[in-house]
Amino acid sequence: MSWMDEYKSKLVTADEAVKVVKSGDVVHYGEFVMNSHILDAALAKRKEELQAVVVKTVTCPFPPQIVQVDPERKHFIYNDWHFSGASRKLQDKNLCNYISLTYHEGPSFFDRGYAPVDVALIKVTPPDKHGFVNLGTTNSITHAVTDAAKIVIAEVNESVPRCLGGLRETLHVSEVDYFVEGDHRPLINLPEIPISETDQKIAAIILEQIKDGDCLQLGIGAMPNAVGAMIAQSDLKDLGVHTEMLVDSFVDMYDAGRITNRCKQLEKGKMVYTFAMGTKKLYDFLDENPFCAIFPVSYTNDPAVIRQQDNMVCINNAVEIDLLSQVCSESSGIRQISGTGGQLDYIFGSYFSKGGMGLVCLTSTYKDKDGSLKSRIVPTLTEGATVTVPRSMNYYVVTEYGIANMKARGTWERAELLINLAHPDLRDELIKEADKMKLWVTTNKIQ
Repeated sequence: MSWMDEYKSKLVTADEAVKVVKSGDVVHYGEFVMNSHILDAALAKRKEELQAVVVKTVTCPFPPQIVQVDPERKHFIYNDWHFSGASRKLQDKNLCNYISLTYHEGPSFFDRGYAPVDVALIKVTPPDKHGFVNLGTTNSITHAVTDAAKIVIAEVNESVPRCLGGLRETLHVSEVDYFVEGDHRPLINLPEIPISETDQKIAAIILEQIKDGDCLQLGIGAMPNAVGAMIAQSDLKDLGVHTEMLVDSFVDMYDAGRITNRCKQLEKGKMVYTFAMGTKKLYDFLDENPFCAIFPVSYTNDPAVIRQQDNMVCINNAVEIDLLSQVCSESSGIRQISGTGGQLDYIFGSYFSKGGMGLVCLTSTYKDKDGSLKSRIVPTLTEGATVTVPRSMNYYVVTEYGIANMKARGTWERAELLINLAHPDLRDELIKEADKMKLWVTTNKIQ
């Protein structure tokens, strides 16, 4: 049988495809913008036939139908490896649980059998002339999921860009059990995140650290976007990219001639990433672009790989940092906001990169519900907050008031450095708290 004949024999409707799901099954959805709304809606229709189906996803950008039709969680139990805005809202209603993940380890959970999968529901491109479908904007853990799954169902969507590898960015028609042709709606576009004046100040400090030939990793958020915008307008040259997430600002830097990847030690000439989320500008840029290479996250985020790239400059956000330099980047107290993701991977890997810098960035303050100014540099992390980067691994911390290196610092030195990065109006109170915590000595002096 030719691959085309095999493909046609596997074409079914969404309703027919999801009939394979049984009560008690573990169903794995896609990741990021590669989640299938069509397969989700078909599965939701089967609510009354199913009990205790465990559904897992990675950063699904929309509230799934399976959750909306089952508010008591009798039929579907929904989980996310890295919370999206939709997952946060569902969490508040006790409709979504977090699965802890240090990102580069993700594929190994499936390879080792720690995360069994009965049915995988994914979204792909149409087959190419050789009978391979492309995983689109997300490599990440997707191939590990399909390898582990007993049954693979793929929605075929003509709007999905064909993202070149890399490694393991495709599946052959023979590796998929059922194909469903969807409505071919465009991938979800992320809304533009407003960049504040404070974000721009932090970005300006970061820009001072970047030199020609550096290799970049940018996290998600307004501040990394601000860094990308400033780089695009700078005179930096020959920058490289080795990142987990590819966003629109990388396209801007490329179009401005800042990114060439000529100075990289690995994948010279290639922009390396494991998933992409942004707008049509980004998706169009990625489509069949040989300048870009998508890899599994077990490669892009492996600290042993990251350290082989010289001059890795890794830029990530945080929610709060305590005076011991413990970083929380994923929760507000016990409320999950995002996930550990790859921040720890890149902070650790960048330290061993020749000339590397791992930057944890945050605005020094935020406004409480009553409008009062609160410090993001705190004596101790908010009760229940998750430690995303332990103090022993924290590297550089940046606020709008400067940058400080945490390595080889005693507790009192870290406290002083961090208080220097706090808002001036809130430093005295932090000093009092540091003194109570025995983190202050007579030689400490805030400039």
